[in-house]
Amino acid sequence: MLFNTLSGRFLLLTMLFVMLAEVLIFVPSVARFREDYILSRLERAQIASLALLATDEMIDANLERELLDNAEVFNVVLRRDEVRQLVLSSPIPAPIEASYDLRDAPAWELIRDALVTLVDPRNRIIRVIGAPVRQAGLLIEATMETAPLRTAMIEYGFRIFLLSLVISGVTAVLLFLAVRRLLVAPIHRVVSHMSVYAEAPEDARRFIEPQARVVELREAEEALQSMQRQLTGALRQKDRLAQLGGAVAKISHDLRNILTTAQLFADRMESSADPMVKRAAPKLVNSISRAVGLCESTLVFGKAEEPPPVLTRFMLSTLVKDVVESETLASEASGAEFVTDVPANLSIRADHEQLHRVLTNLVRNARQAIEATGTAGTIEIAAGEDDQGWWIRVGDTGPGLPERAREHLFQPFQGGTRKGGSGLGLAISAELVRGHGGRLELVRSDSEGSEFMIHLPRELVPSAVH
Repeated sequence: MLFNTLSGRFLLLTMLFVMLAEVLIFVPSVARFREDYILSRLERAQIASLALLATDEMIDANLERELLDNAEVFNVVLRRDEVRQLVLSSPIPAPIEASYDLRDAPAWELIRDALVTLVDPRNRIIRVIGAPVRQAGLLIEATMETAPLRTAMIEYGFRIFLLSLVISGVTAVLLFLAVRRLLVAPIHRVVSHMSVYAEAPEDARRFIEPQARVVELREAEEALQSMQRQLTGALRQKDRLAQLGGAVAKISHDLRNILTTAQLFADRMESSADPMVKRAAPKLVNSISRAVGLCESTLVFGKAEEPPPVLTRFMLSTLVKDVVESETLASEASGAEFVTDVPANLSIRADHEQLHRVLTNLVRNARQAIEATGTAGTIEIAAGEDDQGWWIRVGDTGPGLPERAREHLFQPFQGGTRKGGSGLGLAISAELVRGHGGRLELVRSDSEGSEFMIHLPRELVPSAVH
């Protein structure tokens, strides 16, 4: 309903306040109209009296009646040369009930007399006294009835009322439009950004960008942006800590087994001169290294706080070339061959460092998968763009992912793609891509290899919901 909205209530209040202002203007306006009405009758009466005096008071009775009817009075009295003279007269239908002296009458008295005339429906006979026009005597008196005066005052008040309605309506609409543009629209924008942000708090594109010119609204937008950044960081930290807590039991079990094996070898080295010590020593070192590596990965994941991506424009081919060169030395031992299909002029908008980490994780997993087979293989990196955004494909000819890894892919400590892996690489990569508003997905994984796809959106900010 309109009046349940901020705009509707502001419209209603504006109309009420404008009408109140018009009422405050209406009362003195009606009093002024009554005064002008009476003065105009006195002026007509004076003109009729002077016309009669100019004829030495020799005038036909019918003409005298016509002069009085034109002035809308019953009789006219002039005071000239200290003499009070009845100039024009006709029968008065009723006794005179009140006299009003308009000479130097205070404003409150004029307002009071006007209100009395409006509320009293009777046709009363009143005497009015005023100063003559152009000083044609000392004063002029006339007797008149109130019915025509009251009718004229009601008509005038009705016109004022209609004009007040028009003024209040136009003023209210203009203020309504102004407030809607300057206040309500920015508030809707903030609410819309809150709704869009709530749909995907990890998407850094959904952070509001302060644009309001009104100081208070801009401060609200800046506060909302700060809250969104803090909340996104807190959600990531909370999610990681929750995942870390769920993995503690498994880590403790695996770590205990690893360290127990290392302890057995260590005890044997200390208490026995067995020649097997030389063969046991490397195993001891490897066991301890595995334990340390697992602990370090766990602690790093629990403490990491990925910052929002800094989106810039750059050529994707340069980044892919850098990733391939970094993995080339390691791939020589595994027999992996790189094939790239990235247009040289393909420019994308992303965080260069974060995308580098994502591609490095995917390429390294592909290389290690091929290395595990003991045979040569191929790693392919391709990219392109469409109407929605950009896509990057990373595929390999490895043995494919185990079924358990596919079920818990992108989940820390559960989605490892190789034996002994923690699954943190894919989990972090998926989180970084989500921070861009995109997604990382497994397209296929079978005996012929695996293929991952990165989708990055073209829009800087998702469409707001109105």
